[in-house]
Amino acid sequence: MSKLFETIQFADLTLNNRVIIAPMCQYSATEAGEVSYWHEQQWANYALSGAGLCIVEATAVQAEGRISYADLGLWNDQQRDQIKTLLQKVKTLSPMPFGVQLAHAGRKASTDKPWLGRGQFAPEHAHGWQTVAPSAVAFSEKDLAPHALTLEEIQAVKHDFVAAAQRAVDAGFDLIELHAAHGYLLHQFLSPLSNQRQDQYGGSLENRMRLTLEVLAEVLEVVPQGFPVGVRISATDWMESQADASWTLESSVELAKQLEKVGAAYVHVSSGGLHEKQHIDIEPNYQVPFAAEIKQHVHIPVIAVGLITESQQAEMIVRHHQADAIALARAILYDPRWVWHAAVSLGEPIQVAPQYLRSQPHGFKNLFHAFSES
Repeated sequence: MSKLFETIQFADLTLNNRVIIAPMCQYSATEAGEVSYWHEQQWANYALSGAGLCIVEATAVQAEGRISYADLGLWNDQQRDQIKTLLQKVKTLSPMPFGVQLAHAGRKASTDKPWLGRGQFAPEHAHGWQTVAPSAVAFSEKDLAPHALTLEEIQAVKHDFVAAAQRAVDAGFDLIELHAAHGYLLHQFLSPLSNQRQDQYGGSLENRMRLTLEVLAEVLEVVPQGFPVGVRISATDWMESQADASWTLESSVELAKQLEKVGAAYVHVSSGGLHEKQHIDIEPNYQVPFAAEIKQHVHIPVIAVGLITESQQAEMIVRHHQADAIALARAILYDPRWVWHAAVSLGEPIQVAPQYLRSQPHGFKNLFHAFSES
C-alpha cells in the first residue's frame, strides 16, 4: 500500500491523499486585486488534478502587501465575493478542498510581473507604492529603502491578516496558510538580517517570532473551531557566511515548536528568499532534510516541498517519515496530471471526474473511480 495515497488530517480537514498543490503566484489578477479568467481555468485545472489539497497563490491582506500590482487580494469584500463565486463553480468539478495562502510582501513588494524583468517600482510609479518592513533595510542594493513599521502599523497588519482570514472562510476556502517564508513580511520579522528593531518585535529570537505567533493566534480566534490554519516557513536563509546573524534551521525548529503550541494545523517547510546573496545548492529533495529535522520536534503534520518531481521520490519521503505530506509547484504546472500518473505508478486507485474515466491507461484496471455526484 502506498503511503503517499493514505489520508491525512489537518485539524478537522481530511485529505484523500498526501499530495498538495503548493501556492504559486500567477501575477494575473486585475489591478484591483480581483480574480480573472486566468484563475478560473487554473483553479479548475487544479480541481481536476487528483491532489489531496490545493493552496492557491499568495493572496495579499493589504494592497501594499502585494508582491506586484497583478497579485490577488483579500483586503475587501468585493474580492471575497468574486472568489466565492469562483470557488462555487470550481467545487462543482470535484470534492478536492481548496486553501488560500494569506501574505504580506513587506519590502519585496511593489514589483513588476517577474517575466517582464523590470524589478521594483518606485512609490511614484503608476504600478508602485511605498514598501514597509520591520526595519528600513532594502532587500537589494537596487531597491529603495522600505518604511520601518511603527507599533501602531504592526497592529494594523495583524488586523488585516485577521480580516482577510474571516473573508477567506466566508469565501468558502477549506484551509488557511499564513506565509512566513521566502523573504516576505513575516519572514522579515523572523530574520535578524532584516529585523534590526530594538522593541518587543526585534532583538531576541522570542521577540522576532512574536509577530508570526500573534498573527496565528489572532487568526485562530476568528475562524471556526477545528478550521485548519497552517504556516509556511523558510527553514534557513541560506547565508552560511552570516549563520550567527541569520535565520537558521535551529531557529525554525524553535519556531515550529511554538507554532504547534499556539495551534497551527501543520508546518509547510520551504527555504530562502530573504537575502539576495543567499547560496542555495538546488538538487532533488534539497529542502527535505529541513522538513525531516523539524518533524523530529513537533507532533503536527510537516509538509516537504522543493524539486520533488517523481512518484517514487515522493513515496519514499513519506514512507521514510521525512515528512507527512509533499507539496508540488513547478512539477504540477509541467504535468497537471502528475497525481494520476503517480497513482498508476504506485498501483493506487484514484478518483477522477467521470468524464475522464475512459482515459485510464490500457492494461490498468480499476484504478480510476468517478467522483460521486452530490
